[in-house]
Amino acid sequence: MSQTTTTGSATALPVQTTAYAVILAVSFCHLLNDIMQSLLSAIYPMLKADYGLDFWQIGLLTMTFQVTASLLQPVIGIYTDKKPLPYSLPFGMGSTLIGLVCLAYATQYGMLLVGAALVGFGSAVFHPESSRVARLASGGRYGLAQSLFQVGGNFGQALGPLLAAFIVVPNGQRSIVWFSGAALLGMMILWQVGTWYSNHRQANAKRPVEVRTSPLPRRTIVVALAVLAALTFSKNVYMASISSYYTFYMIHKFGVTVQTSQILLFVFLGGAAVGTVLGGPIGDRFGAKTVMWFSILGVLPFTLAMPYADFTWTIILSGIIGLIMASAFPAIVVFGQELLPGRVGMVAGIFFGLAFGMGGIAAAVLGVVADARGIDFVYVVCSFLPMLGLLTVFLPSNRALRPASL
Repeated sequence: MSQTTTTGSATALPVQTTAYAVILAVSFCHLLNDIMQSLLSAIYPMLKADYGLDFWQIGLLTMTFQVTASLLQPVIGIYTDKKPLPYSLPFGMGSTLIGLVCLAYATQYGMLLVGAALVGFGSAVFHPESSRVARLASGGRYGLAQSLFQVGGNFGQALGPLLAAFIVVPNGQRSIVWFSGAALLGMMILWQVGTWYSNHRQANAKRPVEVRTSPLPRRTIVVALAVLAALTFSKNVYMASISSYYTFYMIHKFGVTVQTSQILLFVFLGGAAVGTVLGGPIGDRFGAKTVMWFSILGVLPFTLAMPYADFTWTIILSGIIGLIMASAFPAIVVFGQELLPGRVGMVAGIFFGLAFGMGGIAAAVLGVVADARGIDFVYVVCSFLPMLGLLTVFLPSNRALRPASL
């Protein structure tokens, strides 16, 4: 499949050239997208105080955003596998822009839910198609492309709390609308990406379509997908416990200010961003299964220790946990795409959707648990989740998947 390093032509360079300009463009837009969506969870302490919300209402906000995204992403991915929509990306970013305006000018809880849903819809459109673009531009280096694409999102999630701490908290809820400029910038870049995507399709329209099938039996594929779903569950439920409630945990346990708690959240999310960068190239070198073993099960000692750590060690452990745990997701997506060759959009939609949906449902459930048993109890229970990493033993070997690789 012919690739290019510019957004203007799909035919200029030889086969298997990695189009870094395109990958970095969608990665940067992923950063913008996730900065905007992470603002929601970053301002939870402010919303809780201003609107008098309970923890279950905080959880419902997260669930509204994440379940909206999770339900739509697989549907969009399946549809675009059959009929790609190169210019859907800027329109998805437009939905996020409208959602930000709703969040900025909301005067009641119901409008906050509407804003969260619109931001979720924007993510549902963005993730499957931009993941497909990253794979098309990868030149065969799928793990690297997925990591570069996803690290933009991780850095966006990490920067969101810092921007909320220094912009939204001092200036109030209305200042959320300032971030609409980031959405407009993203729309302009994604229009150019859509042009590259459209040109790429036209340039390859007359090439014979390669029919790819997995070398694995159907039962093995079904079991492997179930295992990947379980690994996604363990990772994202734990990540939801951090992204939605870590600020409350640090305020409750160590008496820090709201602004300080958001800076501490950046340590975890920054570690996750670095882990995402490392996970893809390591997966290309040693295989996605190896990365999943290390990322899910390897983080267990640190999650078990964190509920009992003092202030300094809690910060250190949170960074280590983010670093190790985040390296799994690029490997999970690439492994799933190799299990189901030719279903790039569907697999991306399913696993991004699972990630959002499980995170959202977990946030709502954990909010109820926090109200009933306390925030400390939440982190004790969640510390055992990485034990599900043992299920990795049921995945087929990297060698068994190799015949399905391009």
